[in-house]
Amino acid sequence: MRISIIQSDLFWEDKLSNFRGLEKIIKPLHNKTDIIILPEMFNTGFSMNTLQLGETPYSETFRWMKEIALKGNFGVCGSYIVKDNYKFFNRWVFVSPQDETWYYDKRHLFKMGGEDKFFSVGKESLIFSFRGIRISPYICYDLRFPVWSRNSEKYDLMIYAANWPESRKEVWNTLLKARAIENQCYVAGANRLGTDGKGLIYCGESAIIDPYGQIIASANINEETSITGEISMTELSDFRKKFPVLDDADDFTINN
Repeated sequence: MRISIIQSDLFWEDKLSNFRGLEKIIKPLHNKTDIIILPEMFNTGFSMNTLQLGETPYSETFRWMKEIALKGNFGVCGSYIVKDNYKFFNRWVFVSPQDETWYYDKRHLFKMGGEDKFFSVGKESLIFSFRGIRISPYICYDLRFPVWSRNSEKYDLMIYAANWPESRKEVWNTLLKARAIENQCYVAGANRLGTDGKGLIYCGESAIIDPYGQIIASANINEETSITGEISMTELSDFRKKFPVLDDADDFTINN
């Protein structure tokens, strides 16, 4: 499977401009990849303006994702603000070209940025299959909490959609590799560029990492671009059989 990350600057709270900018980067990938991975809140930036920007499920942004997936013959995923049952969620959504849909609501809300005051906490993790790959998605701050994403050989690819500031880029790079190594899986981390409406600076450093912690593909700092890497289920299966560390993982239960 070929997976692609879109590393882009984001227009603050401007959905239409973000759709247009992302389309320019995505278009050359039509029929050349299996999954397009977008950053956290790819249509607005990391805004707490839920009342103005929040959408009901399957509305404007979802329709845009559906159209992009169909045109390019790939799955499209990323997070945006969704209003569901009178609550707002930072919701990661995956849309396939066959109109299949999966979603995950961010579990760990970034309190230092006030996210917990505007959004509801997600209660359930997600694992689903697309074109033979089992995928488990997470959003930004989730990266710091390894228990929540602990693998018991149930998924093969972990996806992180993020707005991760430049000031903590070393944490981003280190933890992406750690999650790949400890979970014996591929990891794809999509991060944005530029400066948001709050003055926070982002430098990207999006990456695709293999189960050994080695970088398959990475984006240059501060470059608006796409990166593509190929992941192999055969190689992953062989590695897990030769070095079955997941068999010795500790059992635990997460209380919601």
